[in-house]
Order: sequence, then structure tokens, then C-alpha cells
Amino acid sequence: MQTRHPFRWLNVIGLVAVVAVNALANLLPINGLTTGELSAKYPVLVTPAGYAFSIWSLIYALLAGFVIYQARSRSIERPTVQRIGPWFILSCAFNIGWILVWHYEYVYASVAVMLALLLSLIALYVKTHTSTDRPTVGESLLVRLPFSIYLGWISVATIVNISVAIYKSGWDGFGLSDVAWTVIVLALGTILAFVIGGMYTDPYYVLVFVWAYIAIAYKQQSHGSVATAALIAAGLLLAYAIALWIRKFKQVKD
Repeated sequence: MQTRHPFRWLNVIGLVAVVAVNALANLLPINGLTTGELSAKYPVLVTPAGYAFSIWSLIYALLAGFVIYQARSRSIERPTVQRIGPWFILSCAFNIGWILVWHYEYVYASVAVMLALLLSLIALYVKTHTSTDRPTVGESLLVRLPFSIYLGWISVATIVNISVAIYKSGWDGFGLSDVAWTVIVLALGTILAFVIGGMYTDPYYVLVFVWAYIAIAYKQQSHGSVATAALIAAGLLLAYAIALWIRKFKQVKD
């Protein structure tokens, strides 16, 4: 007898809605500005170069694989799928909500919605990455990997979103320069990637930060200290991701 999985079709609908709203946000665009044009209005030094946002194509492709996998009758009894519960559909609602408040330039509200999205993804990540059973190949590629990449990018996006809100507020940063604060923020993000990556032996989460930091260095070439700090952090994180891959390989062999 199959265990009931009431959210599987809602998850499919939720992802379709997310992709549609994100596409319309730039095609219409919502409130007359694309997502990128809005970002350009707030020149915070921690914002990555535009090409970095192409990671959304990978995220949506992985999430498409996830919703197909979790909707299959053969998958619904898997403990990892059962633990997802309502969290994915909630993450979809927060993703759509963020697009709307951001495009209407409710910057402070966008931080609150982004934090809600982050928390929903943390719940998904923990539920899909903590299991006493060894994951199948399907679970590794279609459940764990999508949320590693998604959470990694939203972790970076949350840092950027908070930085934008601080910029808009006009806070003087206790007298420290924008460059100094950006270096501090990059260091905090690096620590976060080390902690999460180490706790869950997850090189993919770490690699998202590598991708973002290289893009930050590329965009901020005119700010030498920021570019250098971002490249150093990216190098450290890349080495750490390789070490995590080695650890993961040894765990699989054991």
C-alpha cells in the first residue's frame, strides 16, 4: 500500500508557477523594470556580475527533475520524499512573493520574504540531507543536489538583499567604508559555506559560493580589495569543496 503524499501535484504546480512568474517579471516586465535593472539601482559591492544569475537555469532544471521524481508512484514511499511535506510548495510561494515585492521596490519587505524563502529551503535541506538510509542515485541527483544548489544561491542572495536594504537605509556602517564592510560580509559568507559544507559533507553548496565570489571579483575589478578578497575566498572554498568530495567518496566506499 502506498503512503499518501498529498503535496506531490501541488509541488509540480508550484514550480510551474515560479518559473512563469520569474519569466513574466522580465518579459513584461513587472512594474516596468526587469529584475536586473532593479538590482542595478542599488550598487552594493557584494552583488555578483550579471552572468552569475544564469545559475537560475540550472536551479530550475534541477527542480524540474525533483518534481518529476517526487511525483512518480515509485518514489512516493521513499523516506526522503515523505519528509518534504509542505516545505517545497511554501518555498515556491515565497519565491513568487519575493519577485512581486522586489519589483514593486518594497526593499525592506523583500528582505523579510527572502528570509522566509531561506528558512523554507533550510527546512527542505535538512529534511533531505539527514537520513540514516544511504540515498539512492535518484535521491542524490534529483532530491539532494537540487536543494544544495538552490539553498547555496539563496544564501548568497540573502546576503545581497540585506546589503541592498542597508544601502537604501543610508546607514554609515559605524564609519567603516563600503569596501571594508564588503570584505567582512565576504568573510562571513565564507564561514557559512565552510560550516554548512562540513556539517553535511556537501561540496555542491560550497561551489555555489565559489561561483558567486568569482562573479563578484569580476564585477568589482575597480575595487581591488574587494576583488582580491573574493578571489582568495573562492580559492579557499574551491579547495574545501575538493576536500569534501574526497571525504564523500571515502564515505561511499565504506
